[in-house]
Parts: sequence; structure tokens; C-alpha cells
Amino acid sequence: MHKYSVKQLSKLAGVSVRTLHHYDKIGLLKPAARSDKGYRFYKKTELLKLQQILFYKNLSFPLKKIKAILEDPDFDLITALEFHQEELKRQAIRTQQLLVTIKKTISQLKSKNLNMTDKELYQGFSAEEAQTMREEVKSRWGEKELLAAEERIRQMGKSGWNDTKRKGEEINQLLADLMDLHPSDAQVQQAIALHFRHMNCFYKVSEARYRGLAQMYVEDTRFKANYDKYRNGLAVFIRDSIFIFCENGMGK
Repeated sequence: MHKYSVKQLSKLAGVSVRTLHHYDKIGLLKPAARSDKGYRFYKKTELLKLQQILFYKNLSFPLKKIKAILEDPDFDLITALEFHQEELKRQAIRTQQLLVTIKKTISQLKSKNLNMTDKELYQGFSAEEAQTMREEVKSRWGEKELLAAEERIRQMGKSGWNDTKRKGEEINQLLADLMDLHPSDAQVQQAIALHFRHMNCFYKVSEARYRGLAQMYVEDTRFKANYDKYRNGLAVFIRDSIFIFCENGMGK
């Protein structure tokens, strides 16, 4: 039968050599034999007993209680293993429940820290301008679409929303820089393709909706001013470029 040194058993069971020496000292786990030089050796019987010790220890049993259990004349290894099996199943269920609870708590804490107010959604506009813009979108596409778009923004969190706004500003500036070209120019149409993908971050943009947005950028003074601040006439330039983009199949 294979024998294990104290060092080998320590590595196999994941306990320290010092712990095994202590178990030997208190009579909890005696080695199967000792060499002439006093080295401890363990066999399969001791391995199984150590397994029981570690199982009970995992259940927070004190060593003195574990020793009493294992030395009980009525102790049966199979019964003990079945008990540990059921206990581990209960622990697994409990652990899974705790993981779910922790996940929900983390989500709630993140949501609490990152949820944005309506004011933050329309940062850069006055309260009156923000409300007017909301009403304009609501009148064109309905309250359901407006709320869905705002909810998608909230789900981005403040950091994600700031990144999205920054990307939008970069696209607007790019289009402003291209205004000396014709709206049908390849560079302009590539920039409009970026604008189109960017708009799809908020809701699914069909051709009809994209055309409607383009027209709104010009007809609504607030949207027009938002684009024209990059360069005078940008709103009209984007509208014309979007119309060409749609006529050419929207990049398909």
C-alpha cells in the first residue's frame, strides 16, 4: 500500500505540515507508521480520516468535537460521507442564493450611482429648451419612443452617456469641417454613415425616421441652433447629406 510522507500529505490535502503535526499531537490524526528517524508516514486510512476532519472543520466543528465523533464506536464512514454530501448541497444552494443577492445589490448600487436625471440627459440646454425638444420628439414619434430612447441613455450610465455625447460632438465637428464639399462627396457620406450609426445608439432608425430627423434639424430652431453652433449652416448641410444617404440605400 502506498505511503505518504507528512510533506506529501500536506500538499495533497492542502493543509500545512504544522497542522498535521498538531493533529498528531492532540491524537486527532496519528500517522500509520514512523521511520527509524521518526518521520511520519500515512496510508489510505489516514487520508480518509483527514478528509472527514476537514469536512467537519469546514462546518465549524471544534477539533475536540471532531475527535469525539471520529472515535465514537458507532461512527460509520459511509453515513458520514452521505451527511457531508447533503450538507454541501445545502451550502451550494445557500452560496448560489448569496451570489444572486450580491449581484442584485451591486446592480442596485451601480444603478443608484449612475442613474441620470432628466437634467443630465439634456445637459447643455436650458430647462425650457430641453422640454421643448422632448415635446418635439414626442409629437413626431410618440411618447413611447421618447421614453425608450431616454431609458437607453440611462442604461448607458453617466460614463457611457458622456462617451456617447463626445462621439456625437466629434461627428458633428467632422461634418462641419467637410462643409466645403458637396453633400454627395464620398467623405461627407462616410461621415453621415457614422452619424447614422450613432443615432442608432438611441433607437432603431429607419429611412423614414432618418429623413424626419434630418428635416427636424432644420425646422426646429433648437435643434438647428445645436448644429449651427459648430458652423453656420451645418443643420442644412446635414439634412441634405442625409437625404442623399437615404437615396443611395443608407450605406447598404
